[in-house]
Amino acid sequence: MEQILISWIGGQDLAASQSEDERRIGPIASTLAAHAFDRVELLSNYPGGEVEEYLSWLKARTDTAVCVHKADLSSPVNFAEIYGVANDALDTLANLPGAPELNILLSPGTPAMQAVWILLGKTRFPVTFWQSSMEEGVQKVEIPFEIAAEYVPTAGSVDSRGISELATASVPANAAFDDIVTQNPRMQRLKAQATILAAREVPVLICGESGTGKELFARAIHNASGRASRSFVAVNCGAFPPELIDSILFGHKKGAFTGATSDRDGVFQQAHGGTLFLDEFGELDPAVQVRLLRVLQDGTFIPVGGRQECRVDVRIVAATNRDLLQAVSEGVFREDLFYRVAVGVLRLPPLRERQGDLGLLAARILDSLGSQDSHLEGKKLSVSAKNLILGRPWRGNVRELHSTLLRAALWSTGDTIEADDLREALFQMPEREVGLLGRDISQGVDIQGIIDEVWRHYIPRAMDSAQGKKTRAASLLGLKNYQTLTNIMEKLGLK
Repeated sequence: MEQILISWIGGQDLAASQSEDERRIGPIASTLAAHAFDRVELLSNYPGGEVEEYLSWLKARTDTAVCVHKADLSSPVNFAEIYGVANDALDTLANLPGAPELNILLSPGTPAMQAVWILLGKTRFPVTFWQSSMEEGVQKVEIPFEIAAEYVPTAGSVDSRGISELATASVPANAAFDDIVTQNPRMQRLKAQATILAAREVPVLICGESGTGKELFARAIHNASGRASRSFVAVNCGAFPPELIDSILFGHKKGAFTGATSDRDGVFQQAHGGTLFLDEFGELDPAVQVRLLRVLQDGTFIPVGGRQECRVDVRIVAATNRDLLQAVSEGVFREDLFYRVAVGVLRLPPLRERQGDLGLLAARILDSLGSQDSHLEGKKLSVSAKNLILGRPWRGNVRELHSTLLRAALWSTGDTIEADDLREALFQMPEREVGLLGRDISQGVDIQGIIDEVWRHYIPRAMDSAQGKKTRAASLLGLKNYQTLTNIMEKLGLK
C-alpha cells in the first residue's frame, strides 16, 4: 500500500536550503531521511521563487517523489482558509486508487496549521501523525484524546431520490430464505416450516405485527416454489377504493364504466400461473370476501362488464396483522374464507421476542444501506449504540429498526454511529395503555419473555448510570453481585 507524507512547508525548511549546517535540514528533509515514503505532498503559502529553490535542494537529498501545491492564504493563521486547503488535499489523496495510507507531518507551519491537521486527522481521515525536531528526532505521534466536531452529516451527500429509495426498504424480488436473518430457534423453525410449505401447492396465511417480515416470507415461499419463474403479484387489501375493488381483483372490459377506455386485467389474471400475495388480508370488506371466496374455490370469475367466465391458476399467500379468529367470532370476517386460506399458517413473532436477532439484523441493515449508497458504506454501531438498540421494545419491528438506523446513518458525521446519534433518530412513542401487567392471559403470555423485556429495558440504563461499572450497576438493579448481572447480560446478548 502506497505511503504518502503530507506537510506544509515551514520557515525552518526554507532556511535549511540556505544553511551551511548539515544538521539543520528542517523537519521535512529530516523525516524523509529517517523513514521511507513513496511520495510527499507539500502545501505552501510562500512565494514561488523561494519554494522552487527549496524544492531543488530537497530533491537532491531524497529519492522520494515530491509534489508541491500552492495555497493562496490571506493569512497563515486564517483557520477557515487553512481548513479548506488541508481538507481538499486529504480528501483528494484519500480517494486515490488503492486507498493509500496517509501520514501527516505536524512540525512545519503555524500553530493554526497544526491544529487543523489534528482536527482533520482525528475526525475525518484515518492518518498517522509524525513530528520532527532537533532534540527528539523523527517520531510517530499519538494524540491521546478524541475530538467531537460538527460536520455536514452524511445526508448532505445522498440525493433526495436516493434517500427515498433507501427509506422504502422494499423486499427484493429475488428474496430467499437466506435473506431472513436469524439465530432465534423460533424463527429458524418458521423458516423450516415455510420451506416445506413452499414445495406444496397450498394456500398460506402469514400472521404477525406490522413490520415483522410477512412479505419477505411470502416472496421467499414463491421463489422456493415451482412457480418461481412466474409472476409474484402483491396487493394491499386495505387500500382498495370501494368503487374499484372488482376491477382491481378481476379486471374489466372496455366501456364497463366511465373511464374504462380499454380492457384491463385484474390481479388474478396478472398472477396466473404464479403467486398472488394479499397483504392486509384482514381488512377486506365483507362484500368483497364473498366475491373472493368463489374464485378461491374454483378459480373462476367474470371481469367487470364481461360475459365470459375466466379461469386462473393462482396460489394465494395472504398476510394479516389482525387476529382473524377474533374477527370470525365477531362476525366481521367470513369463517369459510378464513379456513379456505388458513391451510399453511405461519405466525411471525415480534422483534422483541426474537432473542439474539437484534444485533444481527442491525448489522445486516447497515450493510444493506452501504451497498445501496456508497456514502453510507462502512457505517458501524458503537458498543453504547448497540446496547441502546437492545434496550428498545421496537414496536414497529424490523421496519422501525430499518428507518431508525437509516436516520442515524444519514445524520452521523463519522463511520461510527454513536449512542447520541441513535437517540436523535429514535421516536419516543407514547406508552400503550396495556403494559406488562395488562396483557390478555386468554391469548397466552410468555412470562420469561416479559422478564427478559424488563431486563433489556433496565440493564443498559443501569450501566449508563454506573458509567460501565458492573458492581455499581448490579447494586442499582437490586442484584447481590456483579457476576449475577454478567450472567443475565450474557444470556440476553447484552454487551
